[in-house]
Amino acid sequence: MSSFDLNKIVRPNVLAMEPYSCARDEFEGEAAIFLDANENSLGSLAGDGYNRYPDPRQTPLRLKVAKIKGVLPEQVFFGNGSDEPIDLLFRAFCRPTIDRAIINPPTYGMYKVQAAINETPIDEILLTPDFQLQTDKILAAITPDTKLIFICSPNNPSGNLMQKADIVKIIENFNGIVVVDEAYIDFAETESFTKAIEKYPNLIVLQTFSKAWGMAALRCGMAFAQKDIIDVLLKIKYPYNINILTQETVFKALDRESDKNLMVKEILQNRKELIEQLNACKCVECTYPTNANFVLTKVSDAPAIYRYLTNCGIVVRSRHNVALCNNGLRITIGTKEENKSLINALNNFCK
Repeated sequence: MSSFDLNKIVRPNVLAMEPYSCARDEFEGEAAIFLDANENSLGSLAGDGYNRYPDPRQTPLRLKVAKIKGVLPEQVFFGNGSDEPIDLLFRAFCRPTIDRAIINPPTYGMYKVQAAINETPIDEILLTPDFQLQTDKILAAITPDTKLIFICSPNNPSGNLMQKADIVKIIENFNGIVVVDEAYIDFAETESFTKAIEKYPNLIVLQTFSKAWGMAALRCGMAFAQKDIIDVLLKIKYPYNINILTQETVFKALDRESDKNLMVKEILQNRKELIEQLNACKCVECTYPTNANFVLTKVSDAPAIYRYLTNCGIVVRSRHNVALCNNGLRITIGTKEENKSLINALNNFCK
């Protein structure tokens, strides 16, 4: 069982630093006159209220999301997409060139990018041929300098869920932070790991409003963890990392959760139909099981088909050069009309 101690894995400089503090952080209560932040007191050319900095703690949004997700407000962090908390985790826990992280290719590419930016060495443990975790190899790869393990579930680009028992085994046998990235969890018929953060002090769960909620342009990601971890992220984030337009728009959209669920239902139906149609194409060798709003498809000649589709004005994601994904194309589930155009193009290529 993990003997996790947060103070032992936070970078010493982060543990010792005094965070930047704005007056809105320090002030509690109601005020009518704000002369603290050197804003333009006359107003804004963009409209009423935009001359003021947004709430640095996103308090109303945090309260609302916490209620929907069944967690405490102090267990919620908002980032500029999920990429911001990924970056902050490296900055909080990994001393450059010393501490290490583990990823499991093929997986979301930003883990490796952020590791490189933060000069964090990466240990890569390939998934199995059916895209599951090699749990024993992951645990064997842990060293005293390993601070982070990233697990994407449903996985990108393969689309499948990782076995829950494997994730739990890693959490319970690692003294560092386990990051479970659930960007696509709304498309999967399984319980989120947010339900487990109360039990595991070394667990952080990432989610986003970009996928099922359809708000990719707003750049609002979420991280869920016990308060001590969230406090570390709040300590080192930029003061006003979520702009007021994003906060207000997401807040209003949360009242339409039933509409989000209807969109998810339609996407899942379109996914079912698209997989059937893909499997009927001569140039498609197989489509892998998916719990996301995309499918990884193995085709006869991924580079040629990718170029052909691009010439047809259809952009998919080539994963041909990614580990375990030879001749793989990752295809987002589109509208019925978009999916029909894709299938027509593939059938024309196969002639």
